Amino acid sequence: MSDFDEIVAFMRVVEFESFTKAAARLGISKSMVSRRVAALEKRLGAKLLVRSTRGLTPTEAGRVFAERAARALGELEEAEAVVAEGEREPSGALRLAAPLSFGIMHLGPALAEFARQYSRMTVDVSLSDRFVDLVEDGFDAAMRIGVLKDSGLIGRKLSPIRALVAASPDYLARHGRPATPRDLLQHRCLTYSGPGSDEQWRFRMGERWLAIKPSGPFRADNGEVLRDAAVAGLGVTALPSFILSPALEIGALEPILTDFALPERGLYVLRHAGTPPLRLRLLIDFLAARFGPEPYWDPCWRKLPTNTARDAE
Repeated sequence: MSDFDEIVAFMRVVEFESFTKAAARLGISKSMVSRRVAALEKRLGAKLLVRSTRGLTPTEAGRVFAERAARALGELEEAEAVVAEGEREPSGALRLAAPLSFGIMHLGPALAEFARQYSRMTVDVSLSDRFVDLVEDGFDAAMRIGVLKDSGLIGRKLSPIRALVAASPDYLARHGRPATPRDLLQHRCLTYSGPGSDEQWRFRMGERWLAIKPSGPFRADNGEVLRDAAVAGLGVTALPSFILSPALEIGALEPILTDFALPERGLYVLRHAGTPPLRLRLLIDFLAARFGPEPYWDPCWRKLPTNTARDAE
């Protein structure tokens, strides 16, 4: 066992906060990981890890060592990857998880183009709105929509995700057009019931945020279903622009309450810490170019008077 093996084992435990998950990532036994970390602590003469309520966390000495070791290991892994890959055509398998609606509407066509460009690679994509664990579920990367939280994963923002409130011309003709977010309490609202739903719509009103709890005759755990229900005139919905844009472009839906912005989120791709293999680096760069920095599905957003005025400022 080399000093390098000890350091790598320690870094993986820091990344995953678990001997078991670190062992799975390294392809060795849990006891081997524990022995390597213990040997490193003995050699350095310092306690590097402690148990907390969330798992294994580094001590102050461990945190300092991990920060410096991460930079050194990153450079070593990058150098090794460059030499090993050389000019070879990328190959191997990639497993990617992504949200359902975004995957069907936007990611699917992008991955088909990527697969045509790199015919020796195998792409395995899983579409679901459930939260996946990259280690336990065996994924190389995951696309997520939201606000990126602190974790042991490396995240890259691909594009902003904006939301709009919309209704069909028929519904607005029958029920009137809401002038303020509070007016929605008197309207039939179509709401999301899937993972992460909090049953509130939040609007910026000046320097503060207003949260309302909409209600109505129709709920679904899929954004495309809610969009189609809004097109059918069932009520008002609030959805990401990447779902609404086709209906907005043809006039089947109209944006409303455009003076009151909903929270902006982001589209991220998350991967394991460390230097990714060439095939994963190529995929992430491809997705960043395809979806950002300004998403192609947002002409509907930029046409809104409020946003045109903002861009001019």
